[in-house]
Amino acid sequence: MDISVAKANLQGLIRNLQSLGFSDYEAKAYISLLKVQPATAYEVSKEAGIPKANCYTVLESLSKRDSVQPISESPLRYVAVPPEVLFERIAKSTEERCNQLVNDLKAVGTGPDYDYVWSLSGRDPINQAIDQLIRDAKHQLWVKATASALMVHREALRECAARGVIVRIILFGDDPEPFQFGDENRCWLHEGNGIAVGISHLLFTIARDYEEAIVAEFGEAPHASVTRNRAMVNVVDSLIRHEIYFAEIFEAFGDEIMECFGPALYHLRSKYLPRQQAEDLGSRLDDIRMASRG
Repeated sequence: MDISVAKANLQGLIRNLQSLGFSDYEAKAYISLLKVQPATAYEVSKEAGIPKANCYTVLESLSKRDSVQPISESPLRYVAVPPEVLFERIAKSTEERCNQLVNDLKAVGTGPDYDYVWSLSGRDPINQAIDQLIRDAKHQLWVKATASALMVHREALRECAARGVIVRIILFGDDPEPFQFGDENRCWLHEGNGIAVGISHLLFTIARDYEEAIVAEFGEAPHASVTRNRAMVNVVDSLIRHEIYFAEIFEAFGDEIMECFGPALYHLRSKYLPRQQAEDLGSRLDDIRMASRG
């Protein structure tokens, strides 16, 4: 491995350990001990580049935190607690502490949070928020998204439906079957064909229990809004509800609607969409027609 790459990786490890409460010296000592264990304080200080006088204190501190263990006395040698053991314990302890803090801070008395709209950025934080909303659903869950975006949350959606939550999905895609979670739940292709319109291939809209909603855009710089603001949640609920109305209407009158307005309601949409989006939709429909002929 290139020396600069190895150094960058080491610095990344040190930063991550510091984020978990390790000091700079403690992080270096733990990493070094994994390389040379069992080792004396002198050997660790030499490997880690820590002054010998500091290394005794550092190893004693790590020992008190059960991150390293002494295994002999003459001379005193240490080994590192295996990472899978150490960080599983830290993760469990952190989760318990965070749960306790949530309960304790609620008891302090905070104002209602339903007036706010929270902003998120980054694909992973947004997907984590979506999963949390799905887990929090108690009665109903409405979703409008592409098949690829939904697949990330398929297991969470399946578990949600298994809890008895009514799941309704409007899908941009061509196969609703992976998202059909029992007789009580439905997944419809958007407007009967699943064709993405405008920037809908980037959007993810989800609402639960008339209480909380997330609207996300997974473009080049993914961003989302998360809210319990009643007015905003009502807007999102209304949006998806009308999509469900359309889904039912298309099931009954799809051929007549397409004959009047064209596939994907193109004759109608071309009047009201931004020009570029209307042209993109026309091109997409041309591609679909060409593919069907081929």
